[in-house]
Amino acid sequence: MSTGPRKAGARGAPARRAAASGGPKRQLPHEVRIIGGLWKRSKLPVADAAGLRPTPDRVRETLFNWLGADLSGWRCLDAFAGSGALGFEAASRGADDVVLLERDRRLASSLQQTAQRLKAQNVRVECADALAWMAREAPGRFEVVFIDPPFDSALAEPAIAAAQRILVPDGHLYVELPHPLSEAQCAASGLRLSRQARAGAVHYHLLRREAAAATPAPG
Repeated sequence: MSTGPRKAGARGAPARRAAASGGPKRQLPHEVRIIGGLWKRSKLPVADAAGLRPTPDRVRETLFNWLGADLSGWRCLDAFAGSGALGFEAASRGADDVVLLERDRRLASSLQQTAQRLKAQNVRVECADALAWMAREAPGRFEVVFIDPPFDSALAEPAIAAAQRILVPDGHLYVELPHPLSEAQCAASGLRLSRQARAGAVHYHLLRREAAAATPAPG
């Protein structure tokens, strides 16, 4: 997930923001590690930024067990990049094209430095507002989009709608929220709830774009 309660912002890949109500505080890590693929065990810095909280490794491990170990040929978007853990994990597992969106310039610069250190030619970092960027993007562009907006924001619903449009038919949408999504909520957005689980206060979901919801080809 990305940093604190911003209007439309980058997500801190697997970074999770604290809920506005607070709750028990814990020591936050200054780095996370890629858990599989080409850059397995490589460290990713976690900035000391308000609300930036890395998602537990076991959540990422579960997600990529769902998606599969080999993402060769996939195009991936990490829409609220933060630490970039989800996007770099996808790139490490062979994704052809990974875009990391991060609104905070300092975090975007850190992501760019990490990409250079890993020699990640399949990773592109953009300092951009996630919702505005997705609204401009061509339909049917990505095989998977990662959505992990601030917990204390109202970004989830518009982000899901924006991401659905840019997924290929039957593409994957990963969403982290402080509450579960129902099958009816997913269906209303042209999505199918494929998998879901919970880790503490985090509810995480893997959705699929219904083929019938695909944008018709021009002409």
